[in-house]
Amino acid sequence: MAEINPELQEKLQELEHELEEGDITQKGYQKRRTLLFSQFMGTPINPEVKGLRIHFPENTARPSNESDGSRTGSLAALTANPDNPEDQYGTRLIIPPLSPARSEPRGKMDTMASDMNEIGDNKASGPPENLRLRVHNPSQRVSSDGYMQGLSRSREPSLVTNTTMTANTTNTMTSGANYAFNPACQTGYAEQQVQYEQSHAGTMMDTHGTILGETQQGYFQDFAGQQAYDEPQSMHGETRAAFYGETPCVDGPEHRYSSGDAFSPTAAMAPPMLSTSDLPNSAVLQYQMPLEPRDVPFPIYDAHDPNTPMSKFDNVAAVLRYRSQSKAKAPAYWVLDSKGKEIASITWDKLASRAEKVAQVIRDKSSLYRGDRVALIYRDIEIIDFAIALLGCFIAGVVAVPINDVDDYQKLNHILTSTQAHLALTTDNNLKTFQRDITTQKLNWPRGVEWWKTNEFGSFHPKKKDDVPPLTVPDLAYIEFSRAPTGDLRGVVMSHRTIMHQMSGLSAIIATVPSGKGNDTFHSSLRDKNGRLMAGPSSNGEILLSYLDPRQGIGMILGVLMNVYGGHTTVWLESKAVETPGLYANLITKYRATLMLADYPGLKRAAYNYQQDPMTTRNFKKGVEPNFQHVKLCLIDTLTVDSEFHEVLTDRWLRPMRNPRARELVAPMLCLPEHGGMVISMRDWIGGEERMGCPLKLDMGSDTDSIEEKKIVEKEQPAVPGTSSLLGAPPKISTEHYDRTELSEVLLDRESLKTNEVVVVAIGEEVRKRGSSDPNTVRVGAFGFPLADSTLAVVDPDTSLLVSPHTVGEIWVDSPSLSGGFWALPRSTEQIFHARPYKFDPGDPTPTMIEPEFLRTGLLGAVIEGKVYVLGLYEDRIRQKVEWVEHGTEISEHRYFFVQHLIVSIIKNVPKIYDSSAFDIFVNEEHLPVVLLESTAASTAPITSGGPPRQLDTALLDSLSERCMEVLLQKHHLRVYCVMITAPDTLPKNLKNGRKDIGNMLCRRDFELGLLPSVHVKFGVERAVLNLPIGIDPTGGIWSARASDYRRALLHPSDKQYSGVDRREVVIDDRTSTPLNNFSSIVDLLQWRVARQADELSYCTIDGRGKEGRGITWKKFDLKVAAVALYLKNKLKVRAGDHMILMYTHSEDFVYAIHACFCLGATAIPMAPLDQNRLNEDAPAFLHMVADFSVKAVLANQDVEHLLKQKPVSQHIKQTAAALKVSVPNVYNTTKPPKQSNGCRDLGLTMDAAWVEPGYPVLVWTYWTPDQRRIAVQLGHDTILGTCKVQKETCQMTSSRPVLGCVRSTSGLGFVHTCLMGIYVGAPTYLVSPVEFAQNPISLFLTLSRYKIKDTYATPQMLDHAMALMPGKGFALHELKNMMISAEGRPRVDVFQKVRMHFAAAGLDLTAINTIYSHVLNPMIASRSYMCIEPIELWLDTPSLRRGVVCPVDSEAENSLLVQDSGMVPVSTQIAIVNPENRTLCHEGEYGEIWVESEACVKAFYGSKDPFDAEKFDGHTLDGDPGVQYVRTGDLGFLHNVSRPIGPGGAQVDMQVLFVLGNIGETFEMNGLSHFPMDIEASVENCHRSVLPGGCAVFQAGGLIVVLVEVGRKAYLASIVPVIVNAILNEHQIVVDIVAFVNKGDFPRSRLGEKQRGKILASWVQRKMRTMAQFGIRDPESIIADVMERNASRSHASSLRNSSVMGSSLRNVEQAPQISESQDMSRRIGSQSSYVPFPTGISEMPANNDYDSSILGSPTGAGASLKSDDTPTNRHAPQFEQHSDPESRNSNFIGLGGSFEIPGFETTPSSAPAPPVVPNTNRNSILPAVEGREGDLWSLPSQKPTGGLRVANADPESEDESDWQRSTMMHMNLNQ
Repeated sequence: MAEINPELQEKLQELEHELEEGDITQKGYQKRRTLLFSQFMGTPINPEVKGLRIHFPENTARPSNESDGSRTGSLAALTANPDNPEDQYGTRLIIPPLSPARSEPRGKMDTMASDMNEIGDNKASGPPENLRLRVHNPSQRVSSDGYMQGLSRSREPSLVTNTTMTANTTNTMTSGANYAFNPACQTGYAEQQVQYEQSHAGTMMDTHGTILGETQQGYFQDFAGQQAYDEPQSMHGETRAAFYGETPCVDGPEHRYSSGDAFSPTAAMAPPMLSTSDLPNSAVLQYQMPLEPRDVPFPIYDAHDPNTPMSKFDNVAAVLRYRSQSKAKAPAYWVLDSKGKEIASITWDKLASRAEKVAQVIRDKSSLYRGDRVALIYRDIEIIDFAIALLGCFIAGVVAVPINDVDDYQKLNHILTSTQAHLALTTDNNLKTFQRDITTQKLNWPRGVEWWKTNEFGSFHPKKKDDVPPLTVPDLAYIEFSRAPTGDLRGVVMSHRTIMHQMSGLSAIIATVPSGKGNDTFHSSLRDKNGRLMAGPSSNGEILLSYLDPRQGIGMILGVLMNVYGGHTTVWLESKAVETPGLYANLITKYRATLMLADYPGLKRAAYNYQQDPMTTRNFKKGVEPNFQHVKLCLIDTLTVDSEFHEVLTDRWLRPMRNPRARELVAPMLCLPEHGGMVISMRDWIGGEERMGCPLKLDMGSDTDSIEEKKIVEKEQPAVPGTSSLLGAPPKISTEHYDRTELSEVLLDRESLKTNEVVVVAIGEEVRKRGSSDPNTVRVGAFGFPLADSTLAVVDPDTSLLVSPHTVGEIWVDSPSLSGGFWALPRSTEQIFHARPYKFDPGDPTPTMIEPEFLRTGLLGAVIEGKVYVLGLYEDRIRQKVEWVEHGTEISEHRYFFVQHLIVSIIKNVPKIYDSSAFDIFVNEEHLPVVLLESTAASTAPITSGGPPRQLDTALLDSLSERCMEVLLQKHHLRVYCVMITAPDTLPKNLKNGRKDIGNMLCRRDFELGLLPSVHVKFGVERAVLNLPIGIDPTGGIWSARASDYRRALLHPSDKQYSGVDRREVVIDDRTSTPLNNFSSIVDLLQWRVARQADELSYCTIDGRGKEGRGITWKKFDLKVAAVALYLKNKLKVRAGDHMILMYTHSEDFVYAIHACFCLGATAIPMAPLDQNRLNEDAPAFLHMVADFSVKAVLANQDVEHLLKQKPVSQHIKQTAAALKVSVPNVYNTTKPPKQSNGCRDLGLTMDAAWVEPGYPVLVWTYWTPDQRRIAVQLGHDTILGTCKVQKETCQMTSSRPVLGCVRSTSGLGFVHTCLMGIYVGAPTYLVSPVEFAQNPISLFLTLSRYKIKDTYATPQMLDHAMALMPGKGFALHELKNMMISAEGRPRVDVFQKVRMHFAAAGLDLTAINTIYSHVLNPMIASRSYMCIEPIELWLDTPSLRRGVVCPVDSEAENSLLVQDSGMVPVSTQIAIVNPENRTLCHEGEYGEIWVESEACVKAFYGSKDPFDAEKFDGHTLDGDPGVQYVRTGDLGFLHNVSRPIGPGGAQVDMQVLFVLGNIGETFEMNGLSHFPMDIEASVENCHRSVLPGGCAVFQAGGLIVVLVEVGRKAYLASIVPVIVNAILNEHQIVVDIVAFVNKGDFPRSRLGEKQRGKILASWVQRKMRTMAQFGIRDPESIIADVMERNASRSHASSLRNSSVMGSSLRNVEQAPQISESQDMSRRIGSQSSYVPFPTGISEMPANNDYDSSILGSPTGAGASLKSDDTPTNRHAPQFEQHSDPESRNSNFIGLGGSFEIPGFETTPSSAPAPPVVPNTNRNSILPAVEGREGDLWSLPSQKPTGGLRVANADPESEDESDWQRSTMMHMNLNQ
């Protein structure tokens, strides 16, 4: 340490002190310490050694990489994030070199005017003066130093005053020039300006702009892609994103690499460690190591001055100044229009002068600092203006941001925002166009951006000759934005050092191009000391002819940067000029171009035009014949080499144009358009390939030559038949040289490529001989060796492991000529630009990292003989899984296909195809190929202008789809999953060089989003989808004995699932301590209340304004009941046992009538008033009740009587009654009965003993399913009192707190709270009308608050309505302890959070929001009341759930289902979870049917004689307590044990809670797995924005799974179908059969918005569903075969009680391999043994199932025989889009008659008769229907006594046509 510099030692001590004081973090300390050492102890760079490495013969060793140039110039800021405000303007932190290509020189750049230490000294006073651009008028601006000092103290932007903005703006606009345009000063900008002035601190600065940019950059860190590792802890989200120059919420695009692999290839982590047994064998360990970089064996000198080494220049700006002096009057640019006419030109001195002027104006007239970003907005034809602006930015020291898509406003705005650019350079013409577009489209100007018109700047004229400001450029030169294949916009940063490396490398290639003169005896390979070939011609610079976009990529690299570097002349022409026959060749001749920069589309157009008409080209200009003799190279920008076209290009275009070196001209360039456009490989003559460390000779045998051998082949070549010499027939004798510089090509084995193996079939001349005639080979051309100074590796893109030799992999490259990373995307930069490959060493399970870091190009290819062969982009490769069995072992592998090869096969073999695209999607853990076709057959454009649109030929489209599938299967063995057809030029495209090509990844994105304009879709799921799980018993289902035994063995030993029970034999009245169980009826209890508290309030009505009505005391209540009872007894002659319908609004009159019927022994049937808007549903329901229950009279109040007397209602009822042959009973108004002065007991209205017997029907509750199917249950007085007892004891209800009745008062808890609970507990009851609540929801909550209601009842629908219309404040709900939200099945998981958040301001305790499980047979089976905890949430593994197993998983797990508990068992209630088939208790860890035993359970369905209904009340378990008689709910669920802290002390309390999953009647089975339709529907409703909320129904009909979807659009429905199918397949692992769409409003819903499943099913089967379009997903033939097979196989082995069980969808179930889900489930269960919830069982069929009872059966008759014709059209027509009107649609459904035939389902005349019906001994499950008829809804098809899926009361003549095959498949082809 004695030798340490004293100054360094002092600074180190200061740094230690700062660390001790806590001023900096440990990481900041380490960075600054490293910086100090690099400054004081770094090795100085030799200023003369710049550019490429120089190889000297006397020094063959490779030079040290430590001091070499690199791309760290644009990368350094990635790790340079100052934590201290004091360090904001410090030097750039130099990181240790990570690769030879990235190591940065430690010293300062020669062009920098300031010393590093000097910058460090200026930290305290803001940015150093030499880093700021010169200020024009300091008197008019706030002191920048003062401003920066303020910022150095605090990063808060609020310190900036508005005066700065005003002063700067004034300064710019008053400078005397009119080139500046500020939108803020324009009309219409006033509103924006107000906000803008408050947040911006200068004309070109905002709060996150220049200043923060400098803050994060430290003035040398011009790359704003900061790593976010050291950000302050207080900065999060958008603040942190803005601070680090990132766009909020985005850090790069979605991964371009496969998301379905074991680990991400871009995760910057090593591959997983392997065990010893997993180690690869020795053969696998033969890796192809990265190719070593080649050296350039000579320095680069100026092509015009051999004495000027180019290494003396640090940047392009310095070279420009040199050119302006050395080649002042030489032309720099010629610009041609589309007709080849010169429209602009400029010389070097003028170019430099105008660039200096731009730089001067930026320095003097702007507020920019060095390194700030400036946008360049020019059109391609304005190449001169663009070059001037770009070079001017370089001179001024600002960072240029070229924007090439001027018309894309979104892209422009994104770039300006993300780069924080506040100055935009453009032309006057552009600005006018832009202003017009913004006005037309009603857009806003980009904020904070000032626009300058550089074409009005003029030239720079220094006062003195040498008065030129020195160059002080930052590291970063420009940011190039381009779109990735996925469509994401990303900016690539390019440093000046990187540019100079690029230029020197390309110059070396151009300088070594051989001249090709054959008459010189001098050896062609000898060079002089400057590296130029001595046999070559002397060069005065090149003439580059280009039509590529000069604003980005290789067009800018060669057309602008290389033009300046080499002093060349660029002739740029519009790309349209190439399309004119002969024009391109004439321009090459006219300008004597030596370099051609082109692409394949342009060259093909020119070459093929020449082939069609050679004389047009030759006679294009009189007296001038095309002559290409000066052309040295034809540079082709491409990603893949087209070898076949090279033959045409060289022999039939270049050679006839008099260039003898035709084959040596063609030079495809492998550029990286996503990463700055730099070339990484092309043919060159530099040599040194022996240093790469790879074999340069391919062992092909003795008869095939390699490029290692150089030989001269002389052979006779006959003229090409049928061609003239104009077409370039090769001469008779040709001498061809084959050496390493030749453009190589190979034939690869096509099958081997599918496994990523490279098997070379032929190479070199043999390839040309064999051509492309062999269908089993692929012809691939080489680019050449990797660029000099480049390190290239071939890596497995999915594992980051080096590949073996002769294997396809991703090309990774490292070079000092490459960019350092993405702008403002640090994570993507780390993953893409700094990837590290790995390899395994023998015997070591840990992968070894390979040096250096590489750039992932995304290109797949291989290295053969040292040359780079590219097969395509990673995104253009499709993978598919194949499986086979070998020696009894199932083997699966992936096969790989390249899209280019597939498209060629499609275009060649499928007619009427305009263009095509293909990709794979990752669905259900496998890759599925998708093909998109553009075809004129899919166009509906009118044939003649103004004519009608063409009708689509669905049969033709289907034929094309099937032909495409067959071609790819036959030629490539690719099993296509989906084919979609669109009209021509409608698929999304990428823009490249002015041309649009279909973007496969853009197509994939739009495909997955359902945005493609598709008119036809066809699926091939039978072949493509392999990963479909199969249950333990594919035919028997999850309730079969085999599946149940498997679960029992899996879960053994675990407890059975049943709850405890809290028997409350005695219930005490809290006021009198009287046992309430002494009362035998609610009538007696009412009389007792009247006697004990006669004058207290019993009932009171609250109106919509919150006002009380007249209160009713207990005595008055008794008088009212007595009056109504006497009125009924005397006027109506009502006797015991009579049935009365009570149709009242929510009022006290309803309560009087109920209790009057109780007193008389009549059976009360409450019913809601008829809805005038749904009379077609309500009127038949009412009349059926009248008929079924023998109703004597209808009791109503005045409002209902008035309703029934209205003419529309009364007429509708009369007409319906006449049709149903039902007599309408009289309606009696009980609102004003004769007054009574005596109570019920005084009048002798007492209870008869027979009326209180358990079986006596006192009350009938009618429930209506959403599709209006009625379920009626009877209650006796014992059940009524039992329900009240459970409610009182569970909810701890007392007489001190009133009761509230509001909604659903005709049944269930609504009835209990309205009519019974006030009487039972002796409390007053307040009534709030549901009608008043609907109009003014706050009235209910004001009532709850005012009267301190403790317990209330609500429904999710009413709460949704209230939250949508009213704020949750203005009242207090502190006293509300129990809001019971009923759920008849699985609770909605969103209700709790919504209610809690909405009513938080009202003080609603979160423990007061409680779900209860209500059922038809018991209004409260489980309740969360007074559990004092939030809902218990479980995430269940759905694959296990489908097998009947409950397996809790983490919330982040894939394929998990969130469920909430329904609470604990109430008082006097016991729950058991039972297997519905064998009646045994389920084990913990499985679910089953919920059985309940309670005093509150009803005893029977009313009016039902169905033995199955009776069986629901006779639930006895085989292994439980035989004395307990359960009621079977028909719902599936499970019990689960949890422990939660409760109470002030937080003591852990064990609880057993119930989880309800859904109704067994709604489930269906597929392949032995059970599915809940509600989950599938939720997936569909969330998959696409066009699917309306709640607009999906999934059901089974005839063995087919049908998805009915309500959408808000009519166009291109075919594009939504794959989204739906993929969502269901991915999340539920099933393939649906049919997807049908209905228009908005046509989806059947109830009055509460619930799905009417029964109505949907009935209308579907009866063909009455009004669908817009229907699509068949599976092959109709396989559907019918599967269903027929299933029906036959399941007639003896099926789930007896499952309503719609479906068997296996596989054709050969017995041969299907066992899916490993069962083993995986065993493992999960094992790991969850301590966390397994109580299993649950399933019920037989619930009475409240939603299916319509009018559907009678399933078929056992014969199916349609299928034609075996091979015509694709006849075989398939599974899809159509129907455009007919509703009338025509209905006509297609009904009355089709026997003559209608479905294409593909035609029946032969001699079809076999139906087999006789076999009597079935299974019990049939028949439930009552709305109409009173009986319908078999629940039996399996094989259990039905009759065949055919028929409609009740259908016409007998049409029954044969209504068999199940036709009724479920007919609608698929109605439009044929």
